[in-house]
Amino acid sequence: MKFLILRRITQISILALFILGNFYGVKILSGNLSSSLLFGKIPLSDPFALVQILLASFSAGINAIIGAGIIFAFYALVAPRAFCSWICPINLLTDIAFKLREKFGFKGEKVLNVSKNLRYYLLALALILSLALSYPVFESVSYIGIIQRGIIYGSASALGIAVAIIAFDMFVLKRGICSHVCPLGAFYAIISKFALIRVKHDAQACTKCMKCKLICPEMQVLDMIGKESRSVSSSECISCGRCIDVCGDGALKFSIRNLRREK
Repeated sequence: MKFLILRRITQISILALFILGNFYGVKILSGNLSSSLLFGKIPLSDPFALVQILLASFSAGINAIIGAGIIFAFYALVAPRAFCSWICPINLLTDIAFKLREKFGFKGEKVLNVSKNLRYYLLALALILSLALSYPVFESVSYIGIIQRGIIYGSASALGIAVAIIAFDMFVLKRGICSHVCPLGAFYAIISKFALIRVKHDAQACTKCMKCKLICPEMQVLDMIGKESRSVSSSECISCGRCIDVCGDGALKFSIRNLRREK
């Protein structure tokens, strides 16, 4: 449970810092997940939002470019899709949906037969439409931004969208939003291909109970379980640590990736 607890602390702390910064003058973090200031001075920007803006208008402010560069470098180098499991408020909702599925015994994987590659097509579509319409398309409809702003500022529409997300993941498609639909998750999967922190598997310690695969939101990344000792190679892993939490064998842990050995 330790990584789950750490993630919840991080997610709630980020939201709390935004509230304190936006309403109470505590300038540790102010703004929102698309554009913010750290300590009132350091710009932080969503790099996916910046790409859309550049395609839409062929221009962007220097602070937005610097901020996007900082975030891009952080997530590209640290751990695959760390934003998705450690920062994004949607993860809270989809984890609730997963728990409710378990509690009420919903066994079916999905109503829709949708490939996990759909998110990459939606990513490409968002970029193409941003260019064609001269407007940052995903930013205008982003459920991530709506939910976050709803928590910070209070919004009935955000509550409705939160309920819709939970319902979609419960009744329509298991892990549907984050693992099949979200173009931002696809973007972070692409840019974190060479991220250094990975889940590592010790085949000698593994008893093949498969608890890790049952809990993993992206179980396809755990293809080496019970077969070989190596790190997760896919950047579709969200670095949540749930597989490590549930592994009673001590066969999984976070480690620094050895890029030289992989060549």
